[in-house]
Amino acid sequence: MHRLSIKPALLQTMQSTPRKNMKPNNKFPESSSNPFPESSALYIQIMRKSYGGAGRPKKKVYERVSDLDRAVDLQKKPSIILELKNIILNTKTHSILIRDLEKEVGFVQKWNYMAVIEKYPAIFHATKESGGSGSPIMVKLTDKAQRVAAEEDDAKRLMEPILVRSLRKLLMMSMDCRIPLEKIELVKSELGLPKDFSDSLIPKYPEFFSVRDVDGRSYLHLESWDSSLAVTAREEKFQILAATEAEKEKGVLDGGGRDKKASRISKDGNFFGPFAFRLNFPAGFRPNTKFLEEVEKWQKMPFPSPYLNGRRFDPADPKARKRAVGVLHEILSLTMEKRMSSTQLDAFHAEYQLPSKLLLCLVKNHGIFYLTNKGVRSTVFLKEAYDGSNLIEKCPLLQFNDKFVSLGCRRDFNLSSSTAPSQHFGS
Repeated sequence: MHRLSIKPALLQTMQSTPRKNMKPNNKFPESSSNPFPESSALYIQIMRKSYGGAGRPKKKVYERVSDLDRAVDLQKKPSIILELKNIILNTKTHSILIRDLEKEVGFVQKWNYMAVIEKYPAIFHATKESGGSGSPIMVKLTDKAQRVAAEEDDAKRLMEPILVRSLRKLLMMSMDCRIPLEKIELVKSELGLPKDFSDSLIPKYPEFFSVRDVDGRSYLHLESWDSSLAVTAREEKFQILAATEAEKEKGVLDGGGRDKKASRISKDGNFFGPFAFRLNFPAGFRPNTKFLEEVEKWQKMPFPSPYLNGRRFDPADPKARKRAVGVLHEILSLTMEKRMSSTQLDAFHAEYQLPSKLLLCLVKNHGIFYLTNKGVRSTVFLKEAYDGSNLIEKCPLLQFNDKFVSLGCRRDFNLSSSTAPSQHFGS
């Protein structure tokens, strides 16, 4: 068996494949519902009074964050590499014929997968078993890639308690402690759940979950409430920061100093308090003093926990509106990459009593969330979870993905981060 170039096979397959076998790409059905056109800036229609007394719509620029836009682009090739790995390993022979690739990914996507096979020989090995010129080309993982792929089972074992915890928290936040199973299916990749989670994971924990039929629809139910889980990621971080601040204040007092707090408002909108969110406004955003005063007032405003039933609160109450921001913040915090498509978020509108104008809420709170139309679907980022284009904290499964993709050792991969290079990928 010897290494082959698949470039001739690209042309041969294109000429021999009838167009009637062409399959649409159904991986991203949300692409047709992208709320913003591709452009250098997003625009929001707002009404302002003109000096003539008539109201006319004007365009307010929604500032782009290039690093987070880039994070979407950097994910394209790794997603193809990882999906192709899964396709190969799911076969009995741990190999796949090039001509059969279209059956798995469709006619259009096939060319992207074949380009990746050609570009990353350290991961994928193309061969002809019989050696004849007319023999079909098959693809399998290289020996090194197979050794790294064997580590995925360990990563999945480490992920299981994290997944169980995330599912319990999602159910605890929902109105009736239940969510339609089809909606969990919609976000299983973002949560890190296995494809067959309803059969492989849920039955293992009957003390936490059950699947019941309600009006002909399957729901995932929460079996037991745990108050220790009813703490948001935002509150957990505040507790850590509060302990750090207490140590600092103690050091100042022990040294005979005085606690001198600045009387002026924060220039970036950040405020240290139990009800505050971490804000990160885009570089081009220049808020005035009045705006910052309103932000500080909002940051100090107490609001109900996302883990309290939303029916208890009037949606028009400012505290309830802030709670809705907290719910969105917590949902994104429970995902692996702290991001989700706007369509996926909106699918949970009834379960979490999300704002009726979800996109407007996300745009209005652009110091917390970032909405990008890069790629084939609009994506909502939790800003504080990213340092530039890099996710700050990564779960075991993402660490494994980084290690596998980094076998390519190409410039395409962005391996810079605060932890070991083998734990991060990005192209």
